[in-house]
Amino acid sequence: MNTPETSGRRAVTATELFDRVEAILLKAGLHPVQAAAVTRVIVAAEADDCKSHGVYRIEGVLRTIEAGKVKADAEPALMPDEKPTIVRVNANGGFSNAAFELGAPLLADRAKEYGMAALVINDCTHFAALWPEIEFLTALGVAAMAMCPSYATVAPAGGRYPLLGTNPFAFGWPRKNGNPYVFDFATSVVARGEVELLRRAGKKLPDGWAVDPDGQPTNDPEAALAGALLPFGGHKGSAISTMIELLAGIMIGDLTSSESLEQLGSTTLSPSHGELIIAFSPEAFADHRGRNPFSRAEALFEAIAGQGARLPSERRFAARANSEKHGLILDDTEFETLTRLEAASARR
Repeated sequence: MNTPETSGRRAVTATELFDRVEAILLKAGLHPVQAAAVTRVIVAAEADDCKSHGVYRIEGVLRTIEAGKVKADAEPALMPDEKPTIVRVNANGGFSNAAFELGAPLLADRAKEYGMAALVINDCTHFAALWPEIEFLTALGVAAMAMCPSYATVAPAGGRYPLLGTNPFAFGWPRKNGNPYVFDFATSVVARGEVELLRRAGKKLPDGWAVDPDGQPTNDPEAALAGALLPFGGHKGSAISTMIELLAGIMIGDLTSSESLEQLGSTTLSPSHGELIIAFSPEAFADHRGRNPFSRAEALFEAIAGQGARLPSERRFAARANSEKHGLILDDTEFETLTRLEAASARR
């Protein structure tokens, strides 16, 4: 576990990091609603020691703004209430995070009222992980799942060239005491950000992660980024990824991963597409059986832990507790990145 005394690393408070990151994004022209929402995710990732979604992501946000591929001044808007169990938010070309924050409370309310409800986010630029969204909903007392396409960087099982996105899928179950049950993973073997971090560190990829531009297996991060990642679990991950293209792309009338890449023209920018979040009321589904879904879930979790297995996200939660005690731990490179971006924003 990191501590403030770890060599090459220093502690920063969550408030200090939030203020620094938000100031950079505001100077870049991002609307305050968007800047705050994106910053919250970056800080949350650093608090949970998820480096691939933390400070590292700021430069990608800035590149996307500078390229004009996200509407920096956009404000998300709730769409007309056509069906009570479908909440629609148009991000109006802005980042997805602010659109989620606008629609999520209503989604939770509708799920509690009707048993389940869906939040559709259209015309957004996606940023970072899905677990902050899932945890937001579990804190409101609902179970939830979220999914979205990306841009085409993953070859389907048996294929050789990019067609699918990394297409993350996340799920969460609320718990009365303690952290929720949460998982969030890419449907590729690994998230693209992890490959980029290994490239920067001059390290090789494990076998089975990627193929090069000719469709041949590779351990070279550069070749992998130019070629394609592979789905996790072979045909199983490929099928789940395709499901996400169908539900969170085609079904909601938004872009698939291949369409997103065609529109964007680059994998160095944040992808444009939509997002689907579905929320459930455990009480509403279980009431007719007269059994407490939360106590039964706890029995299941205890049985898993009783075998020596760990629940997903336990590492993140442990890192979060460490951050709350010692502060968020950044390395020298991350501090240098913040200082450099602050200096650049001051010259704008």
